[in-house]
Amino acid sequence: MSERLQSLSLSYKKAPFEIREKLTLSEGEIKDLYIKFKDVLGIKESLIISTCNRTEVYFRSADDISADLIRLLASVKAIDSSELEGYFEVNTEERAALTYLFEVALGLHSQVVGDQQIINQVKQAYQWAADMDMTGTYLHRVMHTIFFANKRVVQETEFHDGAASTSYATIDLMQSILPAMAHPRILVLGLGEMGEDVAKTLFEKDIKNVTLCNRSKEKAEALAELYQYDYMSYFDLINRISEFDIIISSLRLMQPIITKSVLSKRQSITYCFDLSIPHSIHPEVAELPGVVFYGLDEIQQITDESIDKRLAAVPAVKGIIEELVEDIDTWSKELQLSPTIHKLKNALEQIRQEEMAKHLKGLTEEEAKKVEKITSGMMQKIIKMPVLQLKAACKRGEAEELIDFITDLFDLEKTSIKA
Repeated sequence: MSERLQSLSLSYKKAPFEIREKLTLSEGEIKDLYIKFKDVLGIKESLIISTCNRTEVYFRSADDISADLIRLLASVKAIDSSELEGYFEVNTEERAALTYLFEVALGLHSQVVGDQQIINQVKQAYQWAADMDMTGTYLHRVMHTIFFANKRVVQETEFHDGAASTSYATIDLMQSILPAMAHPRILVLGLGEMGEDVAKTLFEKDIKNVTLCNRSKEKAEALAELYQYDYMSYFDLINRISEFDIIISSLRLMQPIITKSVLSKRQSITYCFDLSIPHSIHPEVAELPGVVFYGLDEIQQITDESIDKRLAAVPAVKGIIEELVEDIDTWSKELQLSPTIHKLKNALEQIRQEEMAKHLKGLTEEEAKKVEKITSGMMQKIIKMPVLQLKAACKRGEAEELIDFITDLFDLEKTSIKA
């Protein structure tokens, strides 16, 4: 049986964060795995994608070696493979694995549907695989087709339009007002899941002049160091709140900490984004001159509209994927025919050359050229029908039987492939 693309996936859909965290792979660990794939399992082509939401392995093999791969993954992270049981999804059929890879790369399986970060993560994964010489003819073709598919999705659909997460919607809304402000000072208040996502998004969008504030000093300091932001003690919040032009709060409190009286001493226009439930910024602050307030409901409305657009575009995205997967599927099957076609051409050419050698001695140079031309033309016509039949059988999924038949008929096992 010939090699086929397969996939092994551990993602947020089945695995809780604690399990995903254990199997998150660094660049060094991924490259170490590639070496093990080659040396231990004989895998020549593979792609490993590891993010906070998924760790996935795409590989070409004639056999189902998913259990061996899981053991190798566990060994790299020094954990017992039994801890990972039941969390993986496996695709051993090439068409299914290929379609899944396209869907992951284009954001159909992201927690935030249409996520635009995943395609960059896939590009990075492809680069690391190429660095380790794990991308052959097949994977190169697949990956470049995926990147082409992403361009088509951007140009032909609304799948990546708008901000589909609260943090992205908040930052997009904030960015719309930035041109009217000179070097605004931004405060991110609260660093739970939402606040941390806001800080990360600000960093990814290369927005500067950010200060982090959190009730847990250790987390604020760690994130400030990670993103090269400033850190402010939670106990200094009230005294220093007037220093900031933009406040993004996701603190979880029983009552608002930022009120009209707290903001009354500010000296500039202030934009407040309250992502908390209950409010951590009192909506009444909007009554103050120069204060603009956005609550979670307003921001969520932007998010909902974006998600609706993206979901409406899903059938068009799947249509693009189906079209391009079909192209790769056909190309891949025809690629399997190449050795047989070359051997058949070489076998027939050898017969032609041997027969020509028997009769060329009695011919003039001009006659020999005519015979060469006539026999070469005959060769092309003879080879044409078997090649067409092979390609037709390939589309029907019957190529292997015809390859075996032609190989036996012309004794191609003894024929070498020549360039």
